[in-house]
Amino acid sequence: MAAFNKILIANRGEIACRVMRTAHALGYRTVAVYSEADADARHVQLADQAVCIGPAQVSQSYLAIERIIAAARLTDADAIHPGYGFLSENAEFARACEAAGIVFIGPSVEAIQLMGSKRLSKLAMQEAGVPCIPGYQGAAQDDETLTREAERIGYPLMIKASAGGGGRGMRLVHSVDDLAGQLRSARSEALNAFGSGELILERALLQPRHVEIQVFGDQHGQIVHLGERDCSVQRRHQKVVEEAPCPLMTAELRQAMGAAAVRAAATVNYVGAGTVEFLLEAGGAFYFLEMNTRLQVEHPVTELVTGQDLVAWQIQVAEGQPLPLGQEDIHLDGHAIEVRLYAEDPARDFLPQTGRVLRWEPAESPGVRIDHGLIEGQVIGSFYDPMLAKLIAHGRTREEARRKLLRAVEDCVLLGINANQHFLANLLGHPAFAAGQASTAFIDEHLRDDPSLAAKPPSAAELASAAALFYQASAQASAHQGALAGWRNAGNAPWQFLLQHGEQRFDVQLSVEQSGPQPRLAIRVSNQQIQLHLLASDGHWATLERDGVRLRLAYCQRDRQLWLYGRHGNLELSDVSHEPVSVGEGAGEGRVKAPMDGAIVEVLVTEGERVAKGQLLLVLEAMKMEHPLKARVDGVIRRVQVNQGDQVKNRQLLVEVTDE
Repeated sequence: MAAFNKILIANRGEIACRVMRTAHALGYRTVAVYSEADADARHVQLADQAVCIGPAQVSQSYLAIERIIAAARLTDADAIHPGYGFLSENAEFARACEAAGIVFIGPSVEAIQLMGSKRLSKLAMQEAGVPCIPGYQGAAQDDETLTREAERIGYPLMIKASAGGGGRGMRLVHSVDDLAGQLRSARSEALNAFGSGELILERALLQPRHVEIQVFGDQHGQIVHLGERDCSVQRRHQKVVEEAPCPLMTAELRQAMGAAAVRAAATVNYVGAGTVEFLLEAGGAFYFLEMNTRLQVEHPVTELVTGQDLVAWQIQVAEGQPLPLGQEDIHLDGHAIEVRLYAEDPARDFLPQTGRVLRWEPAESPGVRIDHGLIEGQVIGSFYDPMLAKLIAHGRTREEARRKLLRAVEDCVLLGINANQHFLANLLGHPAFAAGQASTAFIDEHLRDDPSLAAKPPSAAELASAAALFYQASAQASAHQGALAGWRNAGNAPWQFLLQHGEQRFDVQLSVEQSGPQPRLAIRVSNQQIQLHLLASDGHWATLERDGVRLRLAYCQRDRQLWLYGRHGNLELSDVSHEPVSVGEGAGEGRVKAPMDGAIVEVLVTEGERVAKGQLLLVLEAMKMEHPLKARVDGVIRRVQVNQGDQVKNRQLLVEVTDE
């Protein structure tokens, strides 16, 4: 028995907080590691001890094996839990833990090495008789070989990074004309994300279900599965919704897929938590996709339908204890659905967002679980994955779980940074999703024209509420000024507000029908008249009655900046009523600015070069993803203001193109 007392969590964010919750409940002490950017993060605050392991860049902190091992030695931690991502599937890290006499809460080095390579694991699965997608997983990686193999496989096909997951280094190719560029892009992204540019090719299955099986093994040779999760709803090959059980699963298919997953795990004498992923076609045929040798992001849905704590299982297995349950003792109860809350703007092609969290109020309720690593005041930067939280709901039926989750998504208050709540709510509310009709093409088929994907101006009701709160703040400020409190030279003339949202400005006229701590207001926005009674406002929530309907509104106000929370999420407005009129920069189509904080990984043009509209100019890396920046006009490069490797800020000018 490898007994231990203190667990270092080699991760950050919500998964670090999640592991600590179980570790503390089981009586273990915990150690957090953090980068300089995460000094005040929630996982640091929850741990018993914490050690700074370097600057914000992951290569110098969360991926720095020697610094994490040193932190474990410094704090006398005798076990390390890797979470998911970062070093969780890094065989070198597991080997370093072993060499240091520290228990690695995960599978063996050999299992990580084999299953961590899509190429090698697919070869092993073929030998074990597990169904696999036709493709190429050879050692030769030159473009000539890959082009020849692509022709043999046929189009459309998938390019995949052999070493990683999460959709990075993955490209769908429809014709040979696109192959060379997509190979270059996939190889570059894979090398940047995983340290390996090795690729595999597979025949593309365009509308399958993505179904994965949770497996668990112990040090005594026992391996079980805990049912399946359906992860079909994806965007850019990254999971958006996960649920258990799969809506189309039958007992016979579950038995077949479960047996195949256990057989896959047995080929490497698997120990700990693992997930075997399959693609499931409409006719019931399924194919091995990959095996993840770690805890999955979506493990909570399995926990909710089985009633088991998978992190507790991991810790117990790492200590040498047998699995808590045998296969015959594992039963599924009800239905669970999870969505991932991301700092991204669906209206700007899901561009990752950076900024400060001003309000965070998770909407937990019976049957709803929210795993997160957020605290108010936290800065969401460009160095890490943009996932902020996971929202999970459990119900007796799938419909009950869906309904609970939809309400939770709409009611979680997040202000200061844009997120994908509106998109998630529309997805969960879509009739096709409610009917259980999902495939990996679901979003393209059903949400291509969703309202959340287009920028929309604030509604008249939102502008009226904002004007009311700005008026109340002004009235309360003047009340502290003594005898002249509330005095205005204009008498009973209406208040004129000019409110700005992004680049748009809106005129709002506010008339006070009854002053005092609960003012009655008549507000005109364009040609719409709104009656509003502001009953209470405390800096966090406003209670108001609008056109006869009472409601509560979450908000955050800083001087002349106001953030409102509604069903569309974060709405930022500024009161620019007293600002001088400024002359804009013009259309600025030739000015290419950084869409977020990040690093320039490639500069593809030089000053004086002629470019065409749509031509790739630069590649920006942020939040572990590459973002191509293209010319918006035909013209000549007038100025290039950055070099490869530069760190840039949101809206920083990068390239200027002179419009022809």
